[in-house]
Amino acid sequence: MGKKGKKEKKGRGAEKTAAKMEKKVSKRSRKEEAVVVPQGGGQLWVFGGEFASPDGEQFYHYKDLWVLHLATKSWEQVRSAGGPSGRSGHRMVAWKRQLILFGGFHESTRDYIYYNDVYTFNLDTFTWTKLSPSGMGPTPRSGCQISVTAQGSIIIYGGYSKQRVKKDVDKGTLHSDMFLLKSEDGREGKWAWTRMHPSGAKPTPRSGFSVAMAPNHQTLLFGGVCDEEEEETLEGDFLNDLYFYDTARNRWFAGQLKEPKTEKRKRRRGRKGELRGSDEQAGEEPSPQEPLEVVRKVTTEDGTVITIKQVLPAPGVAGRPPSKDEDDDGAEEAGASLVAPCPRSSAMLAVKHGLLYVYGGMFEAGDRQFTLSDLYCLDLQKMDGWKALVEMDPDTQEWLEETDTEEEGDEVEDGDDDKEEEDTGEGSSEEGSVLMGPRAGEAILA
Repeated sequence: MGKKGKKEKKGRGAEKTAAKMEKKVSKRSRKEEAVVVPQGGGQLWVFGGEFASPDGEQFYHYKDLWVLHLATKSWEQVRSAGGPSGRSGHRMVAWKRQLILFGGFHESTRDYIYYNDVYTFNLDTFTWTKLSPSGMGPTPRSGCQISVTAQGSIIIYGGYSKQRVKKDVDKGTLHSDMFLLKSEDGREGKWAWTRMHPSGAKPTPRSGFSVAMAPNHQTLLFGGVCDEEEEETLEGDFLNDLYFYDTARNRWFAGQLKEPKTEKRKRRRGRKGELRGSDEQAGEEPSPQEPLEVVRKVTTEDGTVITIKQVLPAPGVAGRPPSKDEDDDGAEEAGASLVAPCPRSSAMLAVKHGLLYVYGGMFEAGDRQFTLSDLYCLDLQKMDGWKALVEMDPDTQEWLEETDTEEEGDEVEDGDDDKEEEDTGEGSSEEGSVLMGPRAGEAILA
């Protein structure tokens, strides 16, 4: 093969590698946003989103607005001119009698664009309005946190974006800044951005995290993934930690689970024993305990074994090795106390009566993405440990394989978005047997 042929082959290989990396990141941040409001017996509002083929080569961005009437379990499409362009990865929240939408991105096979625009949708008049807040706001991004404070302001935190650094090379950015969007003088038409500088134990930079409103108007952040990106590789460090943001104090707190009472009693007994035997053990250093490693294995249809590992601090008595009886009992109790959702991104969160529910999400093993269907619960008042309500069942998982062949189907260009029929009615709607088309996304309770 000549030099030209080798160079072309190498170029195609680099393009494929870059495409795989981009698909991996994009799948984590591609979502439509849904908001639940109590009016009319309960409504679930959904805007935009994206439909993608299993290989990630064909996709389409939507700019339609739908509402699911929970009382009748029927979908209704609401048509209103002047709304946001087609996008996914945006965020939306209920504010008074309006929906507030921020950011997102649109991508085609040729190019991409990230947004930092703000729209409101009036739930009484069914009309869109584009806001022009004063002040310096967030840079364009997708997949950020959006929540409403007790004072009626809106918090924007984090997110993900990318930019082209040179031809065919993009660099992703995990944002960790925070902004406050506030209605000036209580007037709904005038808004202003303010940069926030919260104190406390801040979350590490990440994308794909999930958000819910905790009691006392605190915002809860769970899990996510931090990507370690190199020239031709992308490895994700998945997380399952908890953080709380107190809007009144402008402070982050790490969510720490309380130690089981049985362990506390063991520690007290251990300290007493150490006092009694201090003379005998003088000059001896206590043997440190090894951290506990929780391992779950899942076997796929083709025989591949996926291993999920969690390394957690040993719950035994600090400062001395446990006795044999304590070791046996401790292992048994440790197994019970170590119940927790495995690290994941894009999980579904809901808080009801002070209980946090975490459902599903995804994690990666190599080039494979594994979708979870388990359900966990945590009492936010007691913080005494997770409870597994529905365990993960490996037998129900189905792998969708991606192909590297160049003989794939013709790609669907996102330029078709512009050919979409323009909405001419103001506040019109269609209801009945109409169904919203399939797309990627999550629902947020607001």
